[in-house]
Amino acid sequence: MRQYRIAAIPADGIGPEVIQAGEAVLNALAARVGDLRFDVETFDWGTDYYRRHGKMMPEDGLERLRAFDAIYFGAVGAPDVPDHVTLWGLRLRICQGFDQYANVRPTRIIPGITSPLRDAGPGDLDWVIVRENSEGEYSGHGGRAHRGLPEEVGTEVAIFTRVGVTRIMRYAFKLAQARPRKRLTVVTKSNAQRHGMVMWDEIAAEVAREFPDVTWDKMLVDAMTVRMTRMPRSLDTIVATNLHADILSDLAGALAGSLGVAPTANIDPERRFPSMFEPIHGSAFDIAGKGIANPVASFWTAAQMLEHLNEPAAAERLMGAVERVCAAGVRTPDVGGTSTTREVTDAVVAAIQGAND
Repeated sequence: MRQYRIAAIPADGIGPEVIQAGEAVLNALAARVGDLRFDVETFDWGTDYYRRHGKMMPEDGLERLRAFDAIYFGAVGAPDVPDHVTLWGLRLRICQGFDQYANVRPTRIIPGITSPLRDAGPGDLDWVIVRENSEGEYSGHGGRAHRGLPEEVGTEVAIFTRVGVTRIMRYAFKLAQARPRKRLTVVTKSNAQRHGMVMWDEIAAEVAREFPDVTWDKMLVDAMTVRMTRMPRSLDTIVATNLHADILSDLAGALAGSLGVAPTANIDPERRFPSMFEPIHGSAFDIAGKGIANPVASFWTAAQMLEHLNEPAAAERLMGAVERVCAAGVRTPDVGGTSTTREVTDAVVAAIQGAND
């Protein structure tokens, strides 16, 4: 029996709905495989916790999470709590506290889901965006002075270190090397940001010499948005800074049909700490409690979690079930369907139970 301890943090908005759906699918998968088990412990951290305690998670939260094999995260944020409080108080505290420096966001068009790109279907868009997840524009350095006065100043300092850039570049090249096309695009803005971004370009060229079988090129981030929409087949693996990849991966999710199907993994490649897996879509309070949240992103990120736990066959079985269900037309309203969260979940569970070995 292969057994994994999973820390679930459903948090806010539709987070509890999609994490509950994900747990149901994981349980069905474990029953189908037979020698696989997930022990899930749920933590009630988030904005409700913040309203009670004045903080998003307890002081010893990281120590409590350290013993788990992985973290399954829902969404964070609420209309009545400032976004920087919720983000830095929970998600970024975990990402930075556990040095989950590789944010990995696969994108592809799932059968049955229509892309807004003309003439693009399954197989025409198949990307993995690697986002530097520990420094760059989201380092948290800066401040404000002379608050409320005409001369008020706010600074946000982007920090790029040789260690940080080298390790994410090497991770991206290795990932590209493992994919069939062996192609990597490095995204910067080095024409205007002449210090950190130029260093980013230089380190990319240095690391590239370690991977002679990988074809790579560079794009400025503004030109990259055009390439993603006009020439999606020209792209495969993409690496970019914290801010740039954050924006590009949301665009990628939209081009694939909906942020409701977009997954992400926050990885500590050295496996010193548990890695965290979450859907991209956010807390979506406008649809919370209506039973129509798309659970596909939480299923896909669960498949990423399984791959990280060295369970590739289980991950493939899960994604196969998701694709069959979507292709059959069982979809939530954000991707043109009429099904509820529960109906999509039940259909995926049934597809897992009925799948041939």
